[in-house]
Amino acid sequence: MTITNNEMAREDSSASAPESGGRPPGRRSWTAVGVSTTLLACFTVALFLPLPSITIGVLAICTMLTLMFLRVPVAVAMIVPSLIAMYNLRGPRAATGALGSLPFDAIASWTLSVVPMFVLMGMLLSQSGVASSVYSAARQWLGWLPGGLAVGTTGAGAGLAAVSGSSVATTYTLTKIGVPEMLRAGYDKRLALGAVMVAGLPGQLIPPSILLIIYAGVAEVPVGKQLLAGLGPGLVVAVLFALIIIAVVAVTPRLAGSREVQSPEVTWKSRFASLIPTWPIPALIAIIVVGMFTGVVTATEAGAFAALFAIVVLVVNTRHTNTTWRQLSAACTGTVSTVGAIFLLLIGVEMLSRMMALTGISTKFSDVITSWDLSRVEFLLLMTVVYLVLGAFMESLPMILLTVPILIPTLTALDISLLWFGAFVVLMGEIAMLTPPVGILSMIVYAIVRDPSVNMGQKITIRDVFVSVGWFLPGAAVVVGVLIAFPEISTWLPDRGSG
Repeated sequence: MTITNNEMAREDSSASAPESGGRPPGRRSWTAVGVSTTLLACFTVALFLPLPSITIGVLAICTMLTLMFLRVPVAVAMIVPSLIAMYNLRGPRAATGALGSLPFDAIASWTLSVVPMFVLMGMLLSQSGVASSVYSAARQWLGWLPGGLAVGTTGAGAGLAAVSGSSVATTYTLTKIGVPEMLRAGYDKRLALGAVMVAGLPGQLIPPSILLIIYAGVAEVPVGKQLLAGLGPGLVVAVLFALIIIAVVAVTPRLAGSREVQSPEVTWKSRFASLIPTWPIPALIAIIVVGMFTGVVTATEAGAFAALFAIVVLVVNTRHTNTTWRQLSAACTGTVSTVGAIFLLLIGVEMLSRMMALTGISTKFSDVITSWDLSRVEFLLLMTVVYLVLGAFMESLPMILLTVPILIPTLTALDISLLWFGAFVVLMGEIAMLTPPVGILSMIVYAIVRDPSVNMGQKITIRDVFVSVGWFLPGAAVVVGVLIAFPEISTWLPDRGSG
């Protein structure tokens, strides 16, 4: 299935529409906008006053958060207050110098050169129609388990999210394909919704993960080792969610319906046949992981190979449809748009980091945390709460870019592995996007399932969506706790690899 930005924008915007018959929003929304605009004006004026550097830094961050609340693009929200703060502290030459040098410094990195290639790979595989094939194969192989369709959905989601690099795109695809299939088979609507929402979560940890690559660039750690650091936690999350579904259905069989619709009958021949169109995804993951672990290829070389490989897959899969060039063009256009947005965010992060260095906020934050005498576990539990709050209002990538530059001095002071923290922050970002009351993925799924062709005539409320998430959040909390208690789950592989 090909997913366009316009389609997802329509679904996302409809998520905020009021229920029919409900009181239309108006006064409360305009009050919030008015208060935010007033605060923004006050913060902006204060940024030009002769105040202490720390105060200027705090005001810049408050201005940035207010702009984000007003739906200003995250990159712009980071760049504008940072430039004003630099202008106040060092004069116009510092601000113009930052505009001239920091954009180049932010993205002219060998580490980040792999980002366009992995994004192109994901776009090409999406255009090639692999998504539907992966879901079909997962259903064929895992359908015999209790809750087999739901288990197959989580397995398909892990593979799709790993190569697409987007939880939103993966959730969109699986909701469109998986929810109608499960409802037709008699599944409880909450089990069906929960399965599609958590399906993409482990994929953001399994190589090649765009989030981990970008984190590696921001934290200045080796890309290959960072990708390997996400593999262990990703597999643990995928297996745990599958076990949760199996256990729930084993205890309450009615959740998976009285019988599952299997047509045609599943045979070993059909199972092996279903693997043929899906082979590019496991092949790519295996080649990338093994190649980087053994040191045969660098992350950049792996990305170049993956992009070339995906082009071949697209050509082969579309050779009889006469749409190869159109789909290749769409993939390239999508890649340019996505990479441009990512790099603009990175420029914003570089501006924010320079501003925080000038104001001393990062050092002050580290000193404050150190003065609290928090242990490693206490600090990470605190960050768990912070990320859950942030993730309710923004996607994983902006959340990572916003917080990691501030936290690096503190992580170093507490002797927390930056490789391990990369896996932790990506996991927390994905969990937070599910968490009520404003979880982004929850809103997207709710928007999609309001379509009668998806909900199969069943009434699905926002409460159903949040209840379905609640079935899986305890399992996610267990994974976070295990990852904190046993960091070797993440660090063992990169410590022994040559990537």
